[in-house]
Amino acid sequence: MTRRNPPLTEPQYFILAALMDGPLHGYGIIKAAEQATDGRLRIAVGTLYGALERMERAGLVAPGDEEIVHGRARRYYRLTEDGTQALGREALRMQQAAAVVIGRSRNTGAAPA
Repeated sequence: MTRRNPPLTEPQYFILAALMDGPLHGYGIIKAAEQATDGRLRIAVGTLYGALERMERAGLVAPGDEEIVHGRARRYYRLTEDGTQALGREALRMQQAAAVVIGRSRNTGAAPA
């Protein structure tokens, strides 16, 4: 990977993956990431909004609509074209990395780690 396209962190990856089906607000992103990982990844609110801010500056996500719920603004985020491409690159990178280990495990008869 080049500096221009650094690997995504695990929270970034699952935040972007959560937005694949359409815009979500922060709590929706947290719940989608948790569900996608069977509860293994629980993104803290501070982590989420810090990551969203960095990914917005990088052009991977964009703010969408806002609505007022119980007197508070709820902002939705959407995946950009650059975000879709970054997510695809990262998925391919992880698939290629996993293939190395899975291929070796099959050749040695050992179960994958």
